Amino acid sequence: MRRDPITREVVDLIADMSTRFHDEYEAAAAAHDLTGVQAKLLGVVADHPVPMNQIATVLKCEPSNITGLVDRLAARGLVTRQPSPTDRRVKLVAATAVGAEVSGKVWANLDFAAEPLAALSEDERRTLRDLLRRIQEGVAAPVG
Repeated sequence: MRRDPITREVVDLIADMSTRFHDEYEAAAAAHDLTGVQAKLLGVVADHPVPMNQIATVLKCEPSNITGLVDRLAARGLVTRQPSPTDRRVKLVAATAVGAEVSGKVWANLDFAAEPLAALSEDERRTLRDLLRRIQEGVAAPVG
């Protein structure tokens, strides 16, 4: 596939934004004595309990890695494990009140991520979201 100048610029902009977001996310997490992945896990479970295997899927890591992450967050009182009400073999991870608060503080410290989006109208943010979803779905689904 030929790379036209606009495509190249879009790819470069996305790469730059990804790097800046990642760096800021790591710094925001570190301000709360968390690694970036711990903060992401906390964000996944901040609003409702989530099965451990689903957390692994969202974080794109092995389920065995989630156990150690949850152990460390639980030791700090930020998450709890609970059996699923529909399948007792499944463990749900839920943020404690303190964990949800910490997750909110991490998110609040993400100036780079929030500020540029605040400059867009709600319709523009929705359009951007929808375009990014289309791109992601195109990448996720093999062509052929």
